[in-house]
Amino acid sequence: MCTLTGKPKFLGKISARSAFVIRLGGTLIAGILLVYLLSQQGWQEIGAAVRQIPVWRFVLALALILISRLAVSGRWYVLLRSAGVGMSLGQSIRINFAGLFASNFLPTTIGGDVIRLAGAVQLNYDTVISAASLVVDRLVGMAGMAMILPFGLPRFLMIEVGETSFYQFYQARLIACAAALPLGKWWRTILERSSKVFRQLIKAISIWIGQPKALAISLLYSWVHMVCIFGAIWLFFGGMGQDIPILLVGGLYGLVYFVTLLPVSINGYGLQEVSMTFIFSVMAGATVQSSLSAALLFRTAMMLGSLPGAAFVPGLLAGTKGRSEVVAGTNASASQRQ
Repeated sequence: MCTLTGKPKFLGKISARSAFVIRLGGTLIAGILLVYLLSQQGWQEIGAAVRQIPVWRFVLALALILISRLAVSGRWYVLLRSAGVGMSLGQSIRINFAGLFASNFLPTTIGGDVIRLAGAVQLNYDTVISAASLVVDRLVGMAGMAMILPFGLPRFLMIEVGETSFYQFYQARLIACAAALPLGKWWRTILERSSKVFRQLIKAISIWIGQPKALAISLLYSWVHMVCIFGAIWLFFGGMGQDIPILLVGGLYGLVYFVTLLPVSINGYGLQEVSMTFIFSVMAGATVQSSLSAALLFRTAMMLGSLPGAAFVPGLLAGTKGRSEVVAGTNASASQRQ
């Protein structure tokens, strides 16, 4: 299938150290840009925007995030069971929360997928099938996000760069380019390896080709997850007086999701906040203050939603020692965007 030993094949000639440097550099640049945005908007303005949000909205948003985490666990559970792996739903939930916690709070060398794979192996489930299921789990998640894109792309195509939006539009483009600078000379290698990654993913999904029902159910779980996170973002914007239709929220977040899949930032830190700020301010007409506030609140809610995993990490963390199997095409930065 698609388990890899040692250095992930999709990195090709890029060493693990170089890949880390790329992500570290991207994180630093995105972080600097985020600090710049905060300084330009002012902490008082950001605080005032956040204080507009009623407490019940934040509580409900956090509840939706927790439901989305359970839906992601259900998605992986369905894929494993359909491949003959006897993991229980409770085990899937514990392992998923441990992986989410690892992605948000532990060093980047300990990715969420490594934690999930180690958990499956510790329970004596087939390593190859477990690893392949993580690849398909990612593919199903990406397919769901791709399905929501049509609700955001028309708004992107309809952007009119007039006198009032000229500066904001091109500032967003400049920041996006700056965030991608760490790719440097390696971008060609990454593109060349993309076709190989695609072939590996096709091989991984072959187990589930004859399981259309399982794929459909897992996609349904993915949609439950998506509706929940879109709802959380919608609640944040609504609490700040920004009336954005939830379908547009979904379509624009889909753009943010695919931007943050670029391997130029550690766990998407900084890059997600910057891209979300400009995409919603430029394409949805929200104020920069509310867009930045919503991005920060969303990150906070996602991190709080992964905290239950702290109870399950210690036992699984030991299982990562000596195991360098990594799922092709997946990485730690994609783990919190499941």
